[in-house]
Amino acid sequence: MVENRPLSTFISHAVLVAGVFIVAFPLYMTFVASTHTLEEILSVPMPLTPGSHLWENYAQVLKAGSTRGAAAPVGRMMFNSLVMALVIAFGKIAISIIASFAIVYFKFPLRRTFFWMIFITLMLPVEVRIIPTYKVVSDLGMLNTYTGLTLPLIASATATFLFRQFFMTVPDELAEAARMDGAGPMRFFKDVLLPLSKTSMAALFVIQFIYGWNQYLWPLLITSEESMYTAVIGIKRMIVGGDAGTEWHLVMATAILAMLPPALIVVLMQKWFVKGLVDTEK
Repeated sequence: MVENRPLSTFISHAVLVAGVFIVAFPLYMTFVASTHTLEEILSVPMPLTPGSHLWENYAQVLKAGSTRGAAAPVGRMMFNSLVMALVIAFGKIAISIIASFAIVYFKFPLRRTFFWMIFITLMLPVEVRIIPTYKVVSDLGMLNTYTGLTLPLIASATATFLFRQFFMTVPDELAEAARMDGAGPMRFFKDVLLPLSKTSMAALFVIQFIYGWNQYLWPLLITSEESMYTAVIGIKRMIVGGDAGTEWHLVMATAILAMLPPALIVVLMQKWFVKGLVDTEK
């Protein structure tokens, strides 16, 4: 039986409450700033309660953008971010799961060498290969396109490694049974491996969606047209320098809108995400 210690319980809860306050207070102030006018934000002291311009500010950024920074509607930027996040997430999962299936279940020369070549790419961050990647994308005429935004970021050594490790835990008897029933490799992949991989795919989808949504450096390099800005780039473009020169109420409204889709994905897929990371029943 666990001993009940009121003092320890109080201290632990106090630490948790303090941690939540430290994390949540900046988000709260961001929301508060998004509901006021620029003059109210720049006043001293800044208001600590929500204002009366919430719908006005959010409607302006969604439809018309900023008058001093990026003029593209934030709704368009969020659509670009959504396309980028979804294509990257689904593309990484599709390519990685097929590559892992080939590495684990097909016997061909140098298959271990190919796997380790893929795995070694983890040591090469995007920043190291950003210049040659940009050169290739530019030569192919994919600047300011959805293809250029997503295609160079689809390959994933991490997802390939995770799927490979999972497939290696699948009993060989399942493959033998499928072969005896006359199922080919793709039938075994579709009817056996994919259903078993649902939780892993869900966990990877959450991670890769957030990864794609929060991309900053790559969209910054290949987008020069405002119609192709993502939400993260839009926030940067709206900050033109100087407190008086930046419409901070619109910047904060854009920041809140940019946080909503990843937060919604995490909340809706929390059960699958946790199960995909900790479930040991394979």
